[in-house]
Amino acid sequence: MIKLLTIIGARPQIIKASAISRAIRDQYKDRIQEVIVHTGQHYDRQMSEVFFEELQIPKPDYNLQVGSGPHGVQTAKMITGIEEILVAEQPDYLIIYGDTNSTLAGAIAASKTSVPIVHIEAGLRSYNKKMPEEINRIVSDHTATYLFPPTQTGVANLVKEGFRTDNSPPYTIDNPAVFNVGDIMYDNSLYFSSIAAEKTAILEQLQLTPGSFVLATVHRNANTDDADRLNAIFQALQTLSVTHSVDVVLPLHPRTVKQIEALLAPDLQEAIRANQRMRLIPPASFLEMTQLEQQARLIITDSGGVQKEAYFYKKPCIILRAETEWVEIVEQGAARLCDADAQQILEAYDQFDTTAPVVFKPVYGDGDAATEIINILVSNYHK
Repeated sequence: MIKLLTIIGARPQIIKASAISRAIRDQYKDRIQEVIVHTGQHYDRQMSEVFFEELQIPKPDYNLQVGSGPHGVQTAKMITGIEEILVAEQPDYLIIYGDTNSTLAGAIAASKTSVPIVHIEAGLRSYNKKMPEEINRIVSDHTATYLFPPTQTGVANLVKEGFRTDNSPPYTIDNPAVFNVGDIMYDNSLYFSSIAAEKTAILEQLQLTPGSFVLATVHRNANTDDADRLNAIFQALQTLSVTHSVDVVLPLHPRTVKQIEALLAPDLQEAIRANQRMRLIPPASFLEMTQLEQQARLIITDSGGVQKEAYFYKKPCIILRAETEWVEIVEQGAARLCDADAQQILEAYDQFDTTAPVVFKPVYGDGDAATEIINILVSNYHK
């Protein structure tokens, strides 16, 4: 029996992990034991627990209950807890996803205890090392034995840093394997799109007409913790809803709620409260978010995952950052980088609203990435 230890901690990782858990359950339940470790990085029920219920993921075997805190404190607690679990469980592989502090902690703990690391969403680069996520990506990639970039761009980024795509097994931390099998979030978008339509009523609850509203998300520290940037973004959303008579639906991350109250100009807060087209709602569940993404007219976000999901569902996207690790969607003309510039945000909306539809080319695989990842791990397993 192969033992996989999966590290999750933030909402996107729970979603990604569902694809791997589903592949194990459907095809390898007699050969693979999955042990799930939740670091507790996102511990709010709406940001975490409800996702296990919706995505049919086994409840975590361990929850470190780390909670929020400064990067160093949070990551240190995670490393300590994960290392203890690795020693106790002795897994054959440790799986990490993306670029959070949970990802970094898993990479450090496993590399120090000689457990082969499987990094899903490897090779992503914004080339902005001021982003904590960029450091997390680089460290995770350079400690991994199996790297699964979701795109050919991810492969190219790894090659620039000295990785080889023609290494032969047995694979080790010094002889790592790089496989582009596609994006597991595309797997999920295909699997859950019809389920979301059947099991959610978010559009009816908010009295939204499909194709008539803008979906927005704002959660990155660089935007929420900087008063100028936060005010510019919310002023753009407010202006957009008023001048174009369009509903703007904004599921609020807990951090964003706190910073709106602390940093948003009082007159702008009052204007937003008085604007019935500005729909500030609690965090959406995964299926609710899927339904909103599918039915939106356009998406405005600083989330890497939501950028990509916009592309999956063929929606134009305005990115509230100066750079993105998902360069393909910008190159395809499906997204525009607008940073926290109100004028650029409004101009991008006008462009997408008036120009011909974007062509969404299939750059994220065929929707079977999770199965291919598991097949590769099984075929290369030697005890």
